[in-house]
Amino acid sequence: MTSEVEPEIPVQSQRPPIKPTRLPKGLSAFRHHNFRLFWFGMLVSLVGTWMQQVGQAWLVLELTDDPIALGLVAAAQFTPVLFLGLFGGILADAVSKRKALFFTQLAAGLLALVLGVLVVTGQVQVWHVFVLALLLGVVNSFDMPVRQSFVVEMVGRSDIANAVALNSAVFNITRIIGPAIAGLTIAAFSIYPLFFINAVSYLAVIVSLFFMRPHELRMPVERAVVERNLRSVIDRLVEGLRYTRRDPQIFLAIAVLAVVSTFALNFQVLIPLVARDVLMGDADTYGFLMAATGVGSLLSALSIAFGKRPGMGRLLVGAAAIGIAMVGVGLSRSVPISLALMFLAGWGLISMAATCNTIIQLAVPDVLRGRVMSVYTTVFAGSTPFGGIFSGGLAAIGGAPAALIVGGGIAVLAAIVGFFKMPGGGHLRPVPGLRRFDADRPAADATPRR
Repeated sequence: MTSEVEPEIPVQSQRPPIKPTRLPKGLSAFRHHNFRLFWFGMLVSLVGTWMQQVGQAWLVLELTDDPIALGLVAAAQFTPVLFLGLFGGILADAVSKRKALFFTQLAAGLLALVLGVLVVTGQVQVWHVFVLALLLGVVNSFDMPVRQSFVVEMVGRSDIANAVALNSAVFNITRIIGPAIAGLTIAAFSIYPLFFINAVSYLAVIVSLFFMRPHELRMPVERAVVERNLRSVIDRLVEGLRYTRRDPQIFLAIAVLAVVSTFALNFQVLIPLVARDVLMGDADTYGFLMAATGVGSLLSALSIAFGKRPGMGRLLVGAAAIGIAMVGVGLSRSVPISLALMFLAGWGLISMAATCNTIIQLAVPDVLRGRVMSVYTTVFAGSTPFGGIFSGGLAAIGGAPAALIVGGGIAVLAAIVGFFKMPGGGHLRPVPGLRRFDADRPAADATPRR
């Protein structure tokens, strides 16, 4: 099946040159004005997001004292991604990503504000948390594939690998800062400030989108056209899934990501229990365990940004590192050792996820990028409902350490199987004959084509 695409619009004969930069190779994506704005907006917003993640998990634990409830809240937040994420990819291929992000960021901020009001007024009940988590999942179903596929429009293909690494870096800088601040805030005040801070933080991304220069966005040569009927939507959806299945490198990367994400990355379900019941700590302990994960992830992201383009081998090593770390955390009864193992898990997480992201961004044609990226985001986030329920149920039966050991063992096994299935020696390879973004070409005009 071939995509319906709009005729190509001739671009300007004179391309505005990119200004020379003295930035080191590892920061090359920062030469793009739009990416700089977006990156710093995300820096502010993600601090708030991580603070809310800690606050929400601790709130559910206080309200229920039940590990299964933690798993169910995680499932509520990510189940919509499982069912709607692929449709978010169709949206990403068909509309202006910048305009779509205005709406998704505003909606997420309003949901955080509602939860903050419920907590500060003392009216919050666990079902409120479930409903708001579910609504946030609906928003994220569309936000994630749009945001992921928007990166190449900001930086062009020449800097996409570096931009992916820098986005991973900001995600994990905030993973260090956010949980640490959240733990201290809960200890000093209460949980409610975390939700208000998160609500306000979304304004940073909205402002960054407003001040972007539309004429510098690198618009796709082709854009999918989706007719307003069910058949057209299903056809576009199947086309993206078929491409993912037929490309052996992309399929293997996403398959390993799916297994590891489902069974070994259930931090928000199991780590609060480890902090409280195994390490005999409190919210501070939980916050610092998550911050240790962020430190490892940050160093992994920087090593990708300043190093060679990552290949399949790095993805599999990252998956194995996650599994080994989770088994270790399950066996550990020492806070310092657990912190070191969470550091290793964070390093492995970005080695796996950022490499998978880069493989997709570089190998997929423009007209399919949003849909294939939606498979990535659906697998990465949509596996959480199954993983949360699996881990929460296993923790209720045998304790959090048992759940960690089982999940970690499965991740190691997935890495081993992936090693024997790895095509082409594990190196990224170009896809011949595909037309992609011209690496340094702005759009013909400031108006997105629909």
